[in-house]
Amino acid sequence: MTHSATTEPRRARRAAPDGGRRAPRRRRRWGRIVLLSLVVLLLALGGTGYWLYSGLNGNIDGVDLDKALGSDRPEKLPTSGQNLLVLGSDSRAGDNASLGTGKVAGARSDTALVVHIPEGRKQAVAVSIPRDTLVTRPECEKSDGSALPEAERVMFNSVYSQAGPACVVKTVEKMSGVRMDHYMEIDFAGFKGLVDAIGGVPVTVEEPIKDPASGLDLSAGTHTLDGTESLAFVRTRHGVGDGSDLGRIGLQQEFLIALLSEVKKQDLLGSPTKTYKIADSLTAALTTDSELASLTSLADFARSMNGVDPATMETIMLPVAYDKADPNRVVAAEPQATELWKAVRSDSEIPESAKKSPATGG
Repeated sequence: MTHSATTEPRRARRAAPDGGRRAPRRRRRWGRIVLLSLVVLLLALGGTGYWLYSGLNGNIDGVDLDKALGSDRPEKLPTSGQNLLVLGSDSRAGDNASLGTGKVAGARSDTALVVHIPEGRKQAVAVSIPRDTLVTRPECEKSDGSALPEAERVMFNSVYSQAGPACVVKTVEKMSGVRMDHYMEIDFAGFKGLVDAIGGVPVTVEEPIKDPASGLDLSAGTHTLDGTESLAFVRTRHGVGDGSDLGRIGLQQEFLIALLSEVKKQDLLGSPTKTYKIADSLTAALTTDSELASLTSLADFARSMNGVDPATMETIMLPVAYDKADPNRVVAAEPQATELWKAVRSDSEIPESAKKSPATGG
């Protein structure tokens, strides 16, 4: 793989007042673009770089949501706000089979985040949808072209395996009334590759976590997790809270902030090799909507969010209550869930009352 480089003409440079050399303004600007490109895809489990090696474009799979969903969708925001549905898929096939993720047929949406970037692009909000939430799945078209009829009280994470990503988008839009402008998905192998590429992510746990199911065994304190350990950290459920999916959502949100902070600290511009390694491993594991299915489109989208500071991102769990018929499942809690989605639709501040969940997972 080859690429061309632009050589800057030789010219005299004025010394900075302190006698040092000024960092070129262009370098600083492109540095921000590299970081923001990573942040956009990483908002729960993705990532990329802005080194436009043409071969990376072919790594990204695209889903044509407009073609798959048609016109029966919520209206777009009247503002310039943006909404992304970000999924972490738990397929056990291919490279994922060796990651200690268990032996389960098919693939499911192991992690789901609705990321809202408000008008003005100042602060992002990420809403986690628990995988055990019972939802009404709308009628969808399966990958073989056959119709999957509407069904009530199905587990949210089963929709992916039953009808694919477009049906997950349709389900989220129906339950929230929020139109998803974009879709991003990354599988286990890509998540592991990102963490290993940046050299690990430090996390702090207040109490020991030991979960034989995920393989996670951490003492209280701070640990730098490699890719395999990070995967176990975000997937563990038996070692925290009541052992349900709700407990691990807190770990996922904590890890997301730690991962974003670690990416922000690293000098990706000063290490093209590391940036390319990140981009190569993640684009191969990345699926997006067709509008974002290229490095240039991803970078353009990142550039539009130049004002977003990942350190201010708010993470919220969709308010849920334990289902009365099956305490191992949860349902959207009302009126909190309605208030939450209304705030997202109107691009307004989410009220504190809409953040309180009757079911906490311990």
